[in-house]
Amino acid sequence: MKLRESRGRFTHSIAALTLGLGLALTDTSPAIAQQPSPETLVQDLRKGGYVVVVRHMNTDPNQADTDTSHLENCTAQRELTQAGRDDAAAFGAALRRLNIPVGQVTASAYCRALESARLAGFDRIAPSLDVSEPQNVPPVEGQRRAAMLRKLVSTPPAAGTDTVIITHRPNILDAFGKDFFDVGEGEVVIFEPTAGTPGYRVLARVAKPDMWTQWAQTLAR
Repeated sequence: MKLRESRGRFTHSIAALTLGLGLALTDTSPAIAQQPSPETLVQDLRKGGYVVVVRHMNTDPNQADTDTSHLENCTAQRELTQAGRDDAAAFGAALRRLNIPVGQVTASAYCRALESARLAGFDRIAPSLDVSEPQNVPPVEGQRRAAMLRKLVSTPPAAGTDTVIITHRPNILDAFGKDFFDVGEGEVVIFEPTAGTPGYRVLARVAKPDMWTQWAQTLAR
């Protein structure tokens, strides 16, 4: 179980807070003075006001996206594995058990992101090219999508809810920089919209989707 906190451009390991869960939270924002404990993180999310950015769940690395002009064609894309499908369902179930209020849900138009959202049991999922992986698009379009993701995490959710965005590693990396080069499939990055520039801060990174299930077993009320 590890907590990692970034100081400027560097990432340092810090002592672990234990719940017997094997949790790993990572913070790469210099604006964060202290990484929240799992209890505090869950309590904050229950109040609403945060933007939960998820890299889609586990996929088959032997597959490739061969038809990016027709994103409805799931058979021509890298798809979720069964483990990824199970993780998506468990993630949504854990949020509900933890009483974390999910409001607006925006998902990439790629099938692996939409399936991650649907299997999580989210309502009113809005597919959007703004958070879709920028494959085979002009550089200016990739830059636009990065700017849109920054705008989305800077936008306060509806009162008493948290916004969920399901997207891809390139989008997260383009929007928030090289500290996110290691963002894994199923990893969650939690942002808090703030006043001023850049308009957000990173509250936490939850590296493994099964951590939510572990927390639901110990922190649910």
